[in-house]
Amino acid sequence: MLFTAFVLIGSGFADHAQAGGRVALDPLGRVLLLLSGAVLLWRWRHPVAVLWGTVAAVLLYLGAGYPYGPVLLTVVACFAAVASGRRYAAWAATGTLWAGHLLTVHVLYRWLPPSGDDAAPWTEELVVATWVVALLAVSELARVRREQWARERAERARAERRRADEERLRIARELHDVLAHSISVINVQAGVGLALLDGDPEQARTALTTIKAKSKEALGEVRQVLDTLRAPGAAPRTPAPGLDRLPELAEQAASAGLAVTVEGEPPRLPPGADLAAFHIVQEALTNVVRHSGAREARVRVERRDGRLRLLVDDDGPATGADAGGTGNGLAGMRERAAALGGTIEAGTRPDGGFRVLAVLPIETEEDR
Repeated sequence: MLFTAFVLIGSGFADHAQAGGRVALDPLGRVLLLLSGAVLLWRWRHPVAVLWGTVAAVLLYLGAGYPYGPVLLTVVACFAAVASGRRYAAWAATGTLWAGHLLTVHVLYRWLPPSGDDAAPWTEELVVATWVVALLAVSELARVRREQWARERAERARAERRRADEERLRIARELHDVLAHSISVINVQAGVGLALLDGDPEQARTALTTIKAKSKEALGEVRQVLDTLRAPGAAPRTPAPGLDRLPELAEQAASAGLAVTVEGEPPRLPPGADLAAFHIVQEALTNVVRHSGAREARVRVERRDGRLRLLVDDDGPATGADAGGTGNGLAGMRERAAALGGTIEAGTRPDGGFRVLAVLPIETEEDR
């Protein structure tokens, strides 16, 4: 409505300035100005219809001989049409407006009011043509910028969704690694406790003590993961586990009936890589406990050619078709390795048993 008010006021001044040369504004002229301005309210919802309606009203207004002035309305309508992506309709409507103006002031002026009017100078048409080209250029520039903003918003939205998906996957991996290992140990110890409850109460008590300690540790680790959800970016309350806790993993596996031998000295790694390496070994040992009848396993840690090699072997045999683990466990190991640019190889050994080999191209703290 501001445009309409502006055009009405401007046309009033033009009426006084062009008195005697153009037809004075009457109620019909003011109604045409009001209608051509009012339809602009729908310029974003129906840009093409509004543009053609505005062009028709302006041509009728000029053909009736009223004072020049309402062209600003077509500027606004054309801009909205081009910015909305209706560029060809905008070009056609603007060309029609210029052709209609050309026809009015050079051909039909003899029969149109005001009487005795002369043809407009061609220099005026050059100005009008320049104005039309400038209008379309500015509108196209606005359209390109608008589309660029839309692409940037869409890309930001996709990036946010990717980050959210990655965070969900990370949390799922953390929870799986924490719970799968702990529950496997608890399950084995519960079976031992039930078997020895009557015959060897002291050994059953030891199994129950292990279950209590392991469940407490699992609850603490789950709480730490959930704390990161409640306060993103907050520092963890306890240090993240790393390869320095391999002896602890060996003890936990031993309590589940699996003797684990650790070979090699773990290097000092960045926290993220250290955590990933720990969980890879943890998941591999968990799979041995859950899916294999092995009684012994070996973990070898090697640093070779700027790469960390983690080798987990067991002496088998498998207790089911899913030896070595399937689904989230093995997938989680591969995702952790891939995040560091590494690889995971898992499969049966020629001499029996199962092998997991992780190769992580990482930089140790000694290399810095």
